[in-house]
Amino acid sequence: MELSDLQETFAKFEHERGWDKFPASQVFAHLIEELGEVSRHITVEEGYKAVGLGHEAPKKEELAREFAQVTSLLFQLANHFKIDIEKCVQAELEVMKDRFPAKEWASYMAKR
Repeated sequence: MELSDLQETFAKFEHERGWDKFPASQVFAHLIEELGEVSRHITVEEGYKAVGLGHEAPKKEELAREFAQVTSLLFQLANHFKIDIEKCVQAELEVMKDRFPAKEWASYMAKR
């Protein structure tokens, strides 16, 4: 499935439920909340939050759902602002290819 097809599917899904009427600020706040859930997985995985020392382990199987929720909310915001994600991602990738040359970055990262 192309990104544009996925975005259209989400737009239909939102419209059928009336979710397209939510203000962007509320959708954005929800997006940040879901990104926080992804953050929770990362901070536990990297040991910043120690399980058993005041923190509980998030369920690994829920991480995929968190990414899906983040994606859904990102599409909802893009639909609100009438942004074609596929086109803007493709355009940004071209900018990034010029801005961050692969050979130089691969060399830099090899030293890390």
